[in-house]
Amino acid sequence: MPKILLATVAILAFAGPSFAQQDKTTGQAPPSGASSFYLAQDTATMKCQVVNAQPAAGGNMKVIGMAHPSQAEAQTALAAEKTCAKE
Repeated sequence: MPKILLATVAILAFAGPSFAQQDKTTGQAPPSGASSFYLAQDTATMKCQVVNAQPAAGGNMKVIGMAHPSQAEAQTALAAEKTCAKE
């Protein structure tokens, strides 16, 4: 009986963190269903642009900062971003 109880406690202790909510976004994402805009930077040229879909992980584009609820806010953030190459 003590072995079964100990085994159950050990399993729950290791499995518990896997049930925690995972946050896989950078910054704050808007509520689901809402459109969002991102600053995407080309890792080769360092140029940035506003996109309406989050770039895929492992590609040549990376997200700079957080998601923006409107394109106007994303354009303002793009103008203020210092890591983007200027044309």
